[in-house]
Amino acid sequence: MAPPSPSTTPKPRTIFSTPSCTFLFILTLTALTLYTLLHQRRHPYPITAAQKPSQNTLLHFRDTFLSLSSNYTLSTYLRNLTLHPHLAGTPPSFSTAAYVHSHFQSLGLHTHANSYSALLSYPIHSSLSAHFPNRNATTLHLSEPGSVQNGVVIPYHAYSPSGSVYAMAVFVNYGRAADYDALAALGVEVKGCVAILRRGNLSRNAAVEKAAESGAAAVLMYTEGVFRGGVERGTVNKGLGDPLTPGWPSDEGGERLDLDDSKVLEKFPAVPSMPVSADTAEIILRSLEGCAVPFGWRGTLKRGIGKVGPGPTMLNFSYQGEKKMATIHNVFSIIRGFEEPDRFVLLGNHRDAWTYGAVDPNSGTAALLDIARRYAILMRLGWTPRRTIILASWDAEEFGMVGCSLLPGSPVPMVALGCSKLEIVEVGSTEWVEQNLVNLGSKAIAYLNVDCAVQGPGFFAGATPQLDDLLVEVTKKVDELNPEGWKKLYEKWAATNDGITLLGSVEDGSWEWGLLSQIHRLGGIDSDFAPFLQHAGVPSIDLYFGKDFPVYHTAFDSYGWMTSFADPIFQRHVAVTGVWGLLALHLADDPVLPFNYLSYSAQLQSYTNVLRSMLEGLVSLHPITDAIQQFEAAAKEADEESKKLGEQDAVVDVLVLKKRTLNDRLMFAERGFLDAEGLEGRKWFKHLIYGPCSNSNSKLVFFPGIVDAMFPSTRVNQSDRQAAIQHEIWRVARAIERAAYALKGELT
Repeated sequence: MAPPSPSTTPKPRTIFSTPSCTFLFILTLTALTLYTLLHQRRHPYPITAAQKPSQNTLLHFRDTFLSLSSNYTLSTYLRNLTLHPHLAGTPPSFSTAAYVHSHFQSLGLHTHANSYSALLSYPIHSSLSAHFPNRNATTLHLSEPGSVQNGVVIPYHAYSPSGSVYAMAVFVNYGRAADYDALAALGVEVKGCVAILRRGNLSRNAAVEKAAESGAAAVLMYTEGVFRGGVERGTVNKGLGDPLTPGWPSDEGGERLDLDDSKVLEKFPAVPSMPVSADTAEIILRSLEGCAVPFGWRGTLKRGIGKVGPGPTMLNFSYQGEKKMATIHNVFSIIRGFEEPDRFVLLGNHRDAWTYGAVDPNSGTAALLDIARRYAILMRLGWTPRRTIILASWDAEEFGMVGCSLLPGSPVPMVALGCSKLEIVEVGSTEWVEQNLVNLGSKAIAYLNVDCAVQGPGFFAGATPQLDDLLVEVTKKVDELNPEGWKKLYEKWAATNDGITLLGSVEDGSWEWGLLSQIHRLGGIDSDFAPFLQHAGVPSIDLYFGKDFPVYHTAFDSYGWMTSFADPIFQRHVAVTGVWGLLALHLADDPVLPFNYLSYSAQLQSYTNVLRSMLEGLVSLHPITDAIQQFEAAAKEADEESKKLGEQDAVVDVLVLKKRTLNDRLMFAERGFLDAEGLEGRKWFKHLIYGPCSNSNSKLVFFPGIVDAMFPSTRVNQSDRQAAIQHEIWRVARAIERAAYALKGELT
């Protein structure tokens, strides 16, 4: 049959079939559009009173979080993480990344990983023998007994150059400039010798570089007080992050410097070095002759060590290593905020270890996994954070840069400089911060770091000062099991140090900087908080139990040592997990951020008082004192506004906007302490209040640029030194003013 004629085919009817219908449709659409525009929410993240959790609800979730603690669960996590050594860039290290990733996913949390290709360093071969005057020769042990067979890497210094040396041994104490001066005064020649030094108040890199400057051909380094002849591994890299990508992320296929580039080579020492056990070092030291050990060196030396050499004992030293590209993996779990998803609270711990890593760092990894477990339970109970929480598991922290340089028994107390350990450095977190610098600068509320969660007894914490009050309040809510029973963590923490004090002092004009505070400051670069605070200006906290531990970076840092000595029933793991997770809950859920910049103002004033005592009128401190006055006024205003807004719970657009605006000012104030030019000669470090000093003998933990100018590494005349100090004072003053402007939130 033929199709019907087009003229006779009926047309389908639509709403546009008539002009009146078309007009009616357009009118309706216009009305709907106008209604939407006029009645949309005025702030970007709408929330109703029914959706908003009450203060009682938040308190219930926090109490529930604490009640979910489990010694057994933390113990299980740590056991699984430490079954094998897991040095960054190796297959066992990838297995730990997969374990963390799988754990986050099993909890139903949004999980992802990112990878970087970085230059790491591994040993190939090492040997050491001593040749004594009686013609006897002894091959000296470099590894802990049985450790290599168990897959533990042989003791080595990452990034040390390869080399072989046959030379006399000479003892140089801690390897400080004063030690070499003492040897020179005795007529002792170090040139061409193998320098033997003990770990003290110099970083590994600084100690090896100083030995090279003094003419030593190689370095042997030992640590006193180590458990059962353990050998302390570590890095001698003088840098931050991947040596081939200074200041930018080490993306696959991205820009990289050549290995023979001068900017890369300057990060590595000029002479080879190896770590040895104290027992091995003492065999050599007892055989030395020559001048007597200076009296000031004798304090902790073992009996029988009385001469400095050089010789007559000869050492046959050989080390061969390789630097090669390796893939490292950061793992993240994200709990998105319901009201301010674009504001981030970050909790981070590194995962890689020199050996088994039960203390360093997987006591912290176990705590991170347990926080994830508890948060997942809270979410099933109806909790969602106001702001986004990010749980981060970093890789290759141990390889990346030079950190604090204090050890048990060294001349300067650890906590005075805000260090829990030394040369603990970060590649994974640094690369990630560099890659996400803009977003962190505009959206990061705080970074909460735990590295070695449990080293032993005693709670220690570091923070930027605006977080002091929050830290103290949280410790009043967390229990710790003591011999006398359960007590709030704060009680023992305060009693141990005669109360929590936030200010230090200079006694008798001696420049001796004592225990700065029970809350130490984060001027060192001894863990993953460094890139967040000192490069990105993110307020930070660092937590741990135990002042030090004798298995640091040795083959004995195992699950067995943890259960035998540091935390047999895991009550310290439970306590630090409680503090860490509760801090994040406050920062993620409190309507007004719990920042108190009056603490910061008082701390800045105390630092200025110390400088005044030390400088004795050499330069003017008026720029800083004037800036602190501005900062204090802004801090008082912000504090009053915080209290006022904190008392108002109504869900009103204007009130929500006021809280958001105030929170932004509180968040951005820390960024004001950053300076685009960075520290002199170390421009990566941008923070002018807290950062590493280039002078390793300085005991000051603040104003690193001023301290460097006060104690220059090279000789300068008094006029130039005075001008440099004054310039740095002005730089700090301008930084404090910037922070004050940010806190006020107004243009000048």
